[in-house]
Amino acid sequence: MKTPIFFLLFIASQVFAADQLGTIEFKTSGSPEAQKEFLHGVLLMHSFEYPDSRAAFIKAEQLDPNFAMAYWGEAMTYNHPIWMDRDRDNAIAALNKLAPTREQRLQKAPTQKEKDFLNAVEILYEDGAKKERDLAYAEAMEQMYRKYPDDLEAASFYALALLGSSEDSRDIPIYMKAAAVAEEVFAKNPQHPGAVHYLIHSYDDPVHAPLGLRAARVYARIAPSAVHALHMPSHIFLALGMWDDVESCNDASWKASKFHSYHAAHWLEYAYLQKGKFAEARELFNKVESQTKSSADYGWYIPAMRSAYVIETQSKFSDLAAAPAVPSAGGESFAYDIADIFAAGLSATREKKIDDAIKYHSEIQKAVGSTDNSGSQKAECKAHAANMSPAENLAVQIMEKELQAAIWNAQGKKEDALQLLKEATAVEDSMTFEFGPPLPVKPSHELYAEFLMEAGKYKEAQDEFNKALARAPGRTLSLRGLAETRKQ
Repeated sequence: MKTPIFFLLFIASQVFAADQLGTIEFKTSGSPEAQKEFLHGVLLMHSFEYPDSRAAFIKAEQLDPNFAMAYWGEAMTYNHPIWMDRDRDNAIAALNKLAPTREQRLQKAPTQKEKDFLNAVEILYEDGAKKERDLAYAEAMEQMYRKYPDDLEAASFYALALLGSSEDSRDIPIYMKAAAVAEEVFAKNPQHPGAVHYLIHSYDDPVHAPLGLRAARVYARIAPSAVHALHMPSHIFLALGMWDDVESCNDASWKASKFHSYHAAHWLEYAYLQKGKFAEARELFNKVESQTKSSADYGWYIPAMRSAYVIETQSKFSDLAAAPAVPSAGGESFAYDIADIFAAGLSATREKKIDDAIKYHSEIQKAVGSTDNSGSQKAECKAHAANMSPAENLAVQIMEKELQAAIWNAQGKKEDALQLLKEATAVEDSMTFEFGPPLPVKPSHELYAEFLMEAGKYKEAQDEFNKALARAPGRTLSLRGLAETRKQ
């Protein structure tokens, strides 16, 4: 059978820089018009601009219906490794548009390298648990990385696959392995958006953040048209307590998003709070609250931002809301809903409203299942735990302990409070470093240090503030507390 003219092999080593998204080189097959859209989609995907990336790949499919890599690209947009999220059904639907079976799809890829890329995404979306598939996909991309040592796209997607395989926590050896691969790409192409993006994710903890400064300094210049690229450098800056830089990155991302990047708004508020710009933080919170009142998708940013504001300003919770959030179905939203209740409870102890604080503590216990009379965890509480990451589960445990300790401290049970906070710090120390504003919203070493100061134990408090700053460099309350201990 004669091959249709629109399916004639078109292989080009094209360098593409569209809308200031960076520069890549990706050899694939397809018509020149489709290839242009395809490369645009890959650039966007490297900056996690998934909806726009998907639109570009779909346009490439429409321009060249037999362009196999366009369908690979669309399927890839449904996998979000760093966010530990994927949409398998829509990914399979995208692949099925090319052909109904895996074998038929692979036959449509004209070169061996394209077959290998397509086979890797097939492996990613096979039946099985997400973690199992992530590991299998990372192995497939490692094979491609070794088979095609000069292909920077194979290397970049391998680095990202490695990060995605560390699902339960920050596995430092895996992160450093990903960084090593991304460093190779960065050295060969300093304008590669994926290389700098994945380096930032590899290094965005307080220990490794200095290694990420080079990438952080260039990413926004490489890809200023990507809203996420404007935000990403702040992962490194926040881990180093560089608040001016955190503010400028997220202010730019927030404005470029037409004021709908609530992720950037959350980080921007935190920078404001660390700089003592409380009026700006309050104004930003009010704006986000007004925009998200009717949005179930983004409503969790309200408890996240509200709890941060209450904790950092040490203000009354009632100044921002009549009542805290009601715990939702699970995951990040549930953890921040608990943070909101915790902030309300901690505020109540400072106002000497102990009955209110006890009520809020009971709400947390009920939500996490620790007050079940049967002695076993309730089904809905098990669902909450199952939907949260290990770090989120531990953060919830810590906040429950912190609020109980704050209640005991307000009741005069000082030693009991200190002992419980010591236990909370042990839990937090068992957590791997997470990026972004802290969760728990009140670092346990910081609260422990504050209560030690109240008890006149200044040397111990100084040690705890230093531990808090090791996990969250530059936090204003920890720095202020540390300075107070040195005066004693």
